[in-house]
Amino acid sequence: MERRVLGKTNERLSIVGFGGMLVRDETQETANRLVAQAIERGVNYFDVAPSYGNAQERLGPALKSYRQDVFLACKTLERFKGPAIAELRESLRLLQTDYIDLYQFHAISTAEDVAQITGAGGALEAFEAARRDGVIRYIGCSAHSEDAALALLDRAELDSVLYPINYVCWHQGQFGRRLLEAARQRGMGILALKAMARRALKDDETRIWSKCWYAPAETFEEAKLALRFTLSRPVTAALTPGHEQFFRWACDIADAFRPLSAAEEALAVEHSAGLQPLFPLQDE
Repeated sequence: MERRVLGKTNERLSIVGFGGMLVRDETQETANRLVAQAIERGVNYFDVAPSYGNAQERLGPALKSYRQDVFLACKTLERFKGPAIAELRESLRLLQTDYIDLYQFHAISTAEDVAQITGAGGALEAFEAARRDGVIRYIGCSAHSEDAALALLDRAELDSVLYPINYVCWHQGQFGRRLLEAARQRGMGILALKAMARRALKDDETRIWSKCWYAPAETFEEAKLALRFTLSRPVTAALTPGHEQFFRWACDIADAFRPLSAAEEALAVEHSAGLQPLFPLQDE
């Protein structure tokens, strides 16, 4: 699988990442199998968070024998120093490791998030101390709000940003361009969420995929167009929906990846028409 450099670091990540939701609520045996198969496919980028249920508990043992050969990212929703330090320690325990490669401020959504993180006694102080101590190597954020993420980029020097880069959001929600350009100009690593999402669920619609709060791509060909759209942008890697089928599709697509042609870019615009984008969020 192709690997790309993460921003200004020398880290080379597989263009498809393994999201921790893949192992949430799975048996340890299944988690071990999924991780082993990902390694065999050439995946070296793994991402998880405490908010993903028991994913850390499953991922830690499954990754243990591969730990030195993979890039492990984790996150925290804590905004203040003390709680952020405590959650980092718990993540290290559950993941059975003594360091995390990329630690991220999770789900940056509001100006208040930014003010709390970067203010006196904020989580940024915990992150910087952990990096000095060698407990984390790089600092990043994940976001669903471009405005909030852009504000954080102005107040903190980050190594990466993880956020939705999706063809429907891009063309129908006008979401993603500003943050991508700001991160690119700073030389940051750009990591993609929701690449294989199709549309927002309707209010009365029942979920077909239990780990997706949205409607993912319905066919392999649709997933292929969506993921190739994302990987044709200047991103390092993309994470997939939290079900094995989509992860397998993504690995297959990555193995034969080529950037979209002009005609295929036009096709992405056409296919996005009439679909309700996930972002920007309606309450922004």
